Amino acid sequence: MNRTFWNLLLVSPTILGLSSVVSAPAIAAEAPATAEANQLTTAQSSESKIAEIVGEIVAEPVAAAPAAPENLALNSSVEAAQTPVVNEADAEKLASIKPETSEAALQTTLPTTLQTTGSDIELAAPSAPTSAAAATEPLAAAGTAEPAPQASDLAVEISQTDTAGKIEVPAVASTPATTPVTTPATKVEIAQTAPAGMGGPIVPVAPQALPAQPSGTMSQVTSVTQLSDVRPTDWAFQALQSLVERYSCIVGYPDGTYRGNRALTRYEFAAGVNACLDQITQLIGSTGNLVTKDDLAILQRLQEEFAAELATLRGRVDGLEARTAELEANQFSTTTKLAGEAIFAVSDTFGDPIQARDANGNHIRDRDDQTVTNFGYRVRLNLLTSFTGRDLLRTRLQAVNVANYGASTATGTNMARLAFDGEEGSQFTLDELYYRFPVGPATVFVGPKGLDLDEIADTVTPFNSTGTGAISRFGVRNPAVFRGPQGAGASLTFNLGPLRATGGYLASDGDAPDPANGRGVADGSFSALGQIGFFSRPFDLAFTYTHKYNRAGDVGIMGGTGSALANRPFGQATTQADNYGVQVNFKPSRRFQLGGWYGYTKAEQLRGGGNDATIQNGAITLALADFGRQGNLLGFVFGVPPKVTESDVARNRNTSYHLEGFYRFQVNDFISVTPGVYVIMNPEHNEENKDIWVGLLRTTFSF
Repeated sequence: MNRTFWNLLLVSPTILGLSSVVSAPAIAAEAPATAEANQLTTAQSSESKIAEIVGEIVAEPVAAAPAAPENLALNSSVEAAQTPVVNEADAEKLASIKPETSEAALQTTLPTTLQTTGSDIELAAPSAPTSAAAATEPLAAAGTAEPAPQASDLAVEISQTDTAGKIEVPAVASTPATTPVTTPATKVEIAQTAPAGMGGPIVPVAPQALPAQPSGTMSQVTSVTQLSDVRPTDWAFQALQSLVERYSCIVGYPDGTYRGNRALTRYEFAAGVNACLDQITQLIGSTGNLVTKDDLAILQRLQEEFAAELATLRGRVDGLEARTAELEANQFSTTTKLAGEAIFAVSDTFGDPIQARDANGNHIRDRDDQTVTNFGYRVRLNLLTSFTGRDLLRTRLQAVNVANYGASTATGTNMARLAFDGEEGSQFTLDELYYRFPVGPATVFVGPKGLDLDEIADTVTPFNSTGTGAISRFGVRNPAVFRGPQGAGASLTFNLGPLRATGGYLASDGDAPDPANGRGVADGSFSALGQIGFFSRPFDLAFTYTHKYNRAGDVGIMGGTGSALANRPFGQATTQADNYGVQVNFKPSRRFQLGGWYGYTKAEQLRGGGNDATIQNGAITLALADFGRQGNLLGFVFGVPPKVTESDVARNRNTSYHLEGFYRFQVNDFISVTPGVYVIMNPEHNEENKDIWVGLLRTTFSF
């Protein structure tokens, strides 16, 4: 619509008369010898210089009317009325000037900038006449009733130069030739009053510097070349050039740019239309033969043609304003948004649980499947607060009651656990609280509650979401480096283009606020992480190191995944572990991603012996996005859960395998349904144990 609007302005016959009017202004100035003018500094004050400057401005000898006060009519493109010259000496000097009467000269008689010695005078009227006929059109007779020109039409801007702090203004007939008048090198505005028959004489006001334009506001430009970001190759260049140079109704920004690609506000649109309509009004009022009935008929027909579109837009804008006002009146907060997630989960396990054994490893008794189909839930309410637009204060409330198929429950092994299990008594609790903010090219995380290792570092897997990703606890991410003591601490991530470096320290949620000896941020269980990652369009790769310290009684190296021995290779004795992980994800297209991870852990018993243990795990992942429908996801995970491969105490002699498949069906932007199943072969890395199957139907609501 904007392009159509400006093109209509260009073709409108009403606007085409602007150049003839602007290029033929009659500038009349009376310069009485006042005390203020005599106090100004004299510069280049000779009669010949006066004649030279006047000769540059006028194409015919200047006539001084005998009326009192005497007026000097300065017109660069209109023949002056032939009236007697009051002063014969002045008349002889002016008559000796031979004006240039060629067509080219007439078209350029009144340039935008009048050259004077050591300085420039820039006229506010920005256009040259379009034809010689228009340039030589005589002034209207004194008796013709025409509206008085606006004072802003005759504003003269004097630019500063290195050699002139002041410039000389040519003296009029009533001023002695030996008395030059100077004005400061600044913007001068000449006020107007109409002469006899036109409302009164045109008299100059005392020169005064116009106030400086406030910083940050837009300033009037007189040439499209003053807009640094406008190029002749732009599709709207001609329209913009005409609006700037012919109609003076387009302004630029203080830095000399137009910013044509930014959105147009209603205020800016109104200001631009008003400026152009002011120019049209001046043209219609000052030139009687520019507007014809045909022109008005065309304008009326165009207005009627677009009446429906304008009414539709007006209705839509009014509707948006009403809705915006309602939202502002009922908004929860100006800085905080609510993002929620609710999960309904139906699950069950199939197969016999791990067999109970005595201290010598012998079977105590055989057990049948101890689980039944159950229906659980998890609800999270995230309050996302931003104070600057780039930071984030995250507060999460959670209520969860989902079956835990862990080692101490029905299945007898952590390998069967779901990704989002837990039980908190159906009460909302504070689950997460941290603040994220940028510092130059870096991002800082700091929080006292729920800040996890997978939040401060990139896991390099498409399945790292308990609500929409993998359905098993092991299949979500590499447990060697992204699970362990965590919750309270800080991290710093440097973004170096495709490279990303992260360092962080997290203390256990339970120990960080505890002031008792052996607890707290430094003495309790903690994890210290460092990661170097390379992230590009087809390939993501990250190397991660995590040092974990688990105090006595709080040991869980693998974060509840893998075998029981992998989590506690030395029981509940104080343990530290150096964990190394490499994660990779190959994504040749958005719909196909092939990745995986490998984790290597070296654990050491700190008290009660100097025993060591080696723990390993790995997985391969396949993600097929938009499978069957846009937004859907088909995922597979195959891997080996954490296993003790070497130890001074005990190790896992066999190998368990984890095979998982799920299909997330995206009902709409807010609801997804995910059926899935995974099987644990040789649970607890013991081939004597029967396979365990876990089935899940997860429905996730996002709001």
